[in-house]
Amino acid sequence: MNVSMNIETISHEALLLPPRERAQLAERLLSSLDTLTEAEIEQLWFQEAARRADEMNKGRAQRISADVVYREARALLK
Repeated sequence: MNVSMNIETISHEALLLPPRERAQLAERLLSSLDTLTEAEIEQLWFQEAARRADEMNKGRAQRISADVVYREARALLK
């Protein structure tokens, strides 16, 4: 079973739902994460960090300095 294919299929179908139903689904999915243990959350963060590092190493993402991020955030808040 290809997990990413299932996620793609589910995502595609979910995006076809009316906005109210998408919001309800999003709320249910987010609340399901509340039951994770600290160890599970930490493992997920490690996996995400590894995925992002891999994307940067393969040139699929670029680094942005903290100065640029802060400057852009300040501009959005004005």
